[in-house]
Amino acid sequence: MATKKITFDPNADSSPAANFTILGGANFNGDFEVVTTSNTSFDFTGYSGSSQMTKSTAVGSTSFPAATFVVGFTSAAAGKVRISLGGTTTQSLTEGRYVYDFIVGSGSTIYTLVNGNILVRPGVSSISTL
Repeated sequence: MATKKITFDPNADSSPAANFTILGGANFNGDFEVVTTSNTSFDFTGYSGSSQMTKSTAVGSTSFPAATFVVGFTSAAAGKVRISLGGTTTQSLTEGRYVYDFIVGSGSTIYTLVNGNILVRPGVSSISTL
């Protein structure tokens, strides 16, 4: 999967969007290269992150997160981060559209790094058929 380059401005009132497609039963990696408004790498040293996806965020929705991504800072100083799900988790997702967000924080300060839509498509083949 291609790396998505996003510009992160902690002072902005909104976050950038990036959309993904997940195939059920396959491992998923969503890679981000994060830059500042000056187009230099955002340094995530000392940051932690969290990311989840859900079917709906509508008013009155009782949806719980459908999945929680594993968050990894693959090169914190170079602004490279990844969200991932294993094949067992993606296999359990129902086909359809989901929304996700990815938050990062340092100390008590928390920012929404990116959000967007995820289309889950069913897997067809199984490794057991090989």
